[in-house]
Amino acid sequence: MHALHFRGRYPAAALAFLLVALVLSSPQSLRAQPQVPLSIDTPVPGVTEYDDAIPTPQDVIGHRIGERHTRPAQVVDYFQAVADASDRVSLESHGRTYEGRRLIHAIVTSPENQGRLDEIKSANQQLSSSPASVSDSDLESMPAVVMMGYSIHGDEASGTEASILLLYHLAAGNGSAVDGVLNDAVTIIDPMFNPDGRDRFVDWVNGNRGEVATTDPQDREHNQPWPGGRTNHYWFDLNRDWLPGQHPASQGRLNVFHDWRPQVLTDYHEMGPEATYFFQPGIPSRTNPNTPERNQRLTGEIATYHADYLKRIGSLFYTRESFDDFYYGKGSTYPDINGSIGILFEQASSRSLKTETSKGVMTYAFTVRNQFLASLSTMEAVTEMKKDLLAHQRDFYANRDDVLADAEERAYVIDLTDRRSRAQSLAETLQRHRVKLYDLGESVTQDGRTYRPGDAYVVPLDQEQGRFVKAVMERTSEYPDSLFYDVSTWTLPLAFGVDYAPLDRTPDLGSELDAVSLDGGEVVGGQSSYAYVMPWGRYYAPRAVYRLQDAGIRPRVMTDPFSVQVAGGGTRSFDRGAIVIQVQQRGVSPDSVHRAVADIAETDHVDIVAVAGGMTPSGPDLGSRGSEILPKPKVALITGTGGSSRYSGASAYDAGEVWHLLSERMHVPVSMIDVGSVENVDMDEYTTVVLAGGDYSGLPKEAMSTWVQDGGTLITLQDAAEWPIEAELVTMEKREVDVDSLVRGTSYADLQNAYGAQGIGGSIFEVELDSTHPVAYGYSDTEAVFRVGTGFYEPSKKPGVNVGTYATPARISGYISEEQAEAANGAASIEAHDVVRGNVVMFMDNPNFRAFWYGTNGLFLNAIFFSELL
Repeated sequence: MHALHFRGRYPAAALAFLLVALVLSSPQSLRAQPQVPLSIDTPVPGVTEYDDAIPTPQDVIGHRIGERHTRPAQVVDYFQAVADASDRVSLESHGRTYEGRRLIHAIVTSPENQGRLDEIKSANQQLSSSPASVSDSDLESMPAVVMMGYSIHGDEASGTEASILLLYHLAAGNGSAVDGVLNDAVTIIDPMFNPDGRDRFVDWVNGNRGEVATTDPQDREHNQPWPGGRTNHYWFDLNRDWLPGQHPASQGRLNVFHDWRPQVLTDYHEMGPEATYFFQPGIPSRTNPNTPERNQRLTGEIATYHADYLKRIGSLFYTRESFDDFYYGKGSTYPDINGSIGILFEQASSRSLKTETSKGVMTYAFTVRNQFLASLSTMEAVTEMKKDLLAHQRDFYANRDDVLADAEERAYVIDLTDRRSRAQSLAETLQRHRVKLYDLGESVTQDGRTYRPGDAYVVPLDQEQGRFVKAVMERTSEYPDSLFYDVSTWTLPLAFGVDYAPLDRTPDLGSELDAVSLDGGEVVGGQSSYAYVMPWGRYYAPRAVYRLQDAGIRPRVMTDPFSVQVAGGGTRSFDRGAIVIQVQQRGVSPDSVHRAVADIAETDHVDIVAVAGGMTPSGPDLGSRGSEILPKPKVALITGTGGSSRYSGASAYDAGEVWHLLSERMHVPVSMIDVGSVENVDMDEYTTVVLAGGDYSGLPKEAMSTWVQDGGTLITLQDAAEWPIEAELVTMEKREVDVDSLVRGTSYADLQNAYGAQGIGGSIFEVELDSTHPVAYGYSDTEAVFRVGTGFYEPSKKPGVNVGTYATPARISGYISEEQAEAANGAASIEAHDVVRGNVVMFMDNPNFRAFWYGTNGLFLNAIFFSELL
């Protein structure tokens, strides 16, 4: 290079030339600054280069991240391609969705750690199973485990894109930051908690976008149709299913969580476009009291890493507002009761590729960048705080006995005799959370009920998951705050409607139960040449009846108690609702009836009694006028939008719960009719129409009223009760609570919270039932129901209408203000109104809440199957 000669001070141009020359002469400058493959500049501290041997997202899926929305199949393809190319990555499946999509997670760590994953997993399990055996020095050599979870709401799509970038960054990156993460952590990346919802959303936005994306919020791309992509196939919010665990995607991720027991689990979401970026901790006063203070302290320390990363790119953020850590069914809170740290992230959403906001145009790439950087900050926090996080999990389990010392209950005993299938379903749910159950080793009497060995199981608090058991089985009535982001209670034995008792001591335990599954019923008395009788009340009895009907067999229902002579000898008594299955049926051979009876006993877990003849020792004979042939139900579920505003229409959540119950569990086909299509549909094809909840102002009053009066059964749930009242099909008097007067004098700053304190986000009430009514067949005189929302009605003064009324006091568990509690006491819960030749059955509560409220599913199903008796 020629020498440069300048006189005096360097002229500006010459200085610039010199600096460029010096930079170009540096070996490091010969390489461009490493860039993560995102369509917006993104800093990646601690990375010197990305390995060309690892495919970029564009190499596999054909576009840079942020340029369009990546389809679920493309995400899987990319994760597979990286796993094939990198010795840092292994890819596993943990199930399939309802729509058959593969549920995957990548395990990312150093090649050395990849060779000893089983050893690492086993050592990590010791933190909970044998915490006393793990010393502080042991923690020094253990890698932390972090589970990075993304986009459980399918239309909150930026998280999944960030997971793709994170995988590439860890698989291809070289440098101190990546090396530290690979050596000191095992990172589990679940890119799509909800691929079915994502697919629904991505197909819409990509299919409604031209070459030039529009920022217009009124454009089709920005307005996905009902039900949107948030939910899974059956329109459930999977972020509320970590605790219930009722769906395949949830069950798969629970297996991953408990196999690895991560120290940190992240949960990436989106919120409204006018917000900034949120990360936990949430509102301090709304933290579940079962969550240790140390958990929140560590969450706060991790938050400083997020703040630092977002500060580097000038992104605004907030903490300790809006969101809380109370309901253990969310991804950000479930880890907290399992010795882990759960962290919620909420990014202001563009939803589309670009969107106009008050702060200017927000791009999809911008939202992805925030989520990606929060992923990097999490990884840095985990590695630098590794020992503290491991110690927290170990001590969470080591301190179990001290924490539970003041608990009033020491165990729970669950009866298996009367509601066997529900009790077994509860057991299945608890075992998904690694709770240990035991046979009852001695007879126990509690509150006048005796539980006997062989007929009950026990859930003790004295076990590894004891803190979890307390949190999900207890009843609650006192709270440090009156506002909740989600429900305020979820007592599982009440949800499953089982006969149970909390015990103040641990009884003698028998052997630990193996994996529980529903066992078959039995046919008592052998084969009958005359008839069989099935008592009503087992959970899957409606499915059994429908299967008989589908086979051309015409079952009958008995409306009064009776007894029969059993074919094998002896007598058996039955309550109202028992099903009579005649052997000699027109068009169906006796052999077909025998096979069908044996099949439903085995498959639907129901008991069947073979009878010796039709004349009964007591009560009506089997051919009595009170023995009604049950017609095969044909159910229409009103869905979709239509009404006075763009937001009116059925609630997708509520409609999905009905759809799931009938189709998935009871195997009853459901016809889904959009609100706006009712006038163009032959509604006479249906015996039953369900309004599951929402705004049905667009439902044609005249057409639907005529259908009911001509013999149809209309079933309404929750706030859908307003429709038949407004249509003047029924008359009900509302109990008014003057909330305005209650909050009068409250300061402006506190007004929103004061109004919120009068709401019911989710509580459990006791209902007194008329068990002689067909809607309550198979039930005892009381039942626990789940209530969301206010608005109570006076019981009807018309005889025979009140199926269920709230007890006094009504609340069993959960938050409710004094004023709303007073309004609830003695109010209507279930009413069945005669309307000319038809019926309107109104449930003021949600009998199908989140698919785990097994206890009241039967009341709803009775309204469908016994509609001819009303």
